[in-house]
Amino acid sequence: MQYSTLATKESISKTVAGLKKHNVEAIVVANKDEALAKIKELIPSEASVMNGSSVTLEQIGFVDYLKSGTHPWNNLHANILAEKEPAKQSLLRKQAVLSDYYLGSVHALTETGEFIIASNSGSQLPHIVFTSPNLIFVVSTKKIVPTLTDALKRLEEHVVPLEDVHMQELYGVNTAVSKIVIFNREKPGSGRTVNIILVEEDLGF
Repeated sequence: MQYSTLATKESISKTVAGLKKHNVEAIVVANKDEALAKIKELIPSEASVMNGSSVTLEQIGFVDYLKSGTHPWNNLHANILAEKEPAKQSLLRKQAVLSDYYLGSVHALTETGEFIIASNSGSQLPHIVFTSPNLIFVVSTKKIVPTLTDALKRLEEHVVPLEDVHMQELYGVNTAVSKIVIFNREKPGSGRTVNIILVEEDLGF
């Protein structure tokens, strides 16, 4: 399977419909600039924001924009890094799971509306499964696969090797798939909003 090929229009349409059945809203944009603009549109002023480590968020310019401080949001990640006392920083990390908005990406997305997210530390997973009321995932359409079985294969065969090289280059350590979330749906009536911004551009792994 070609894991770096952008999805066809037909595949994207299937995925959008599949996500909707699972109470996830899909927004299709053409490129990374449109993706960043959509994020700015979705997050209201003064909302608290937390994000996971994501090559995709770096590539669309979101990470630099967040670091710039020119946005109208409460950047919880910056607050954590600004605290130098270990005990207080640890408390801020725990409190950050209650962010109004959490942003990240996914490792694979199926045409039937499920997606998977793997993690080594697991630090981003509370946001995703329960604590943050608003989730925004920015996902290249190259990550779309037909089935959940294909999604897990994409993670193992494609993402993990690339992420391992990435972590070696950055920190000199290997990656590990310690925890995997399979996001089947958002429970109706939960009050949470889950948006996936599908980008018709090669981004991330």
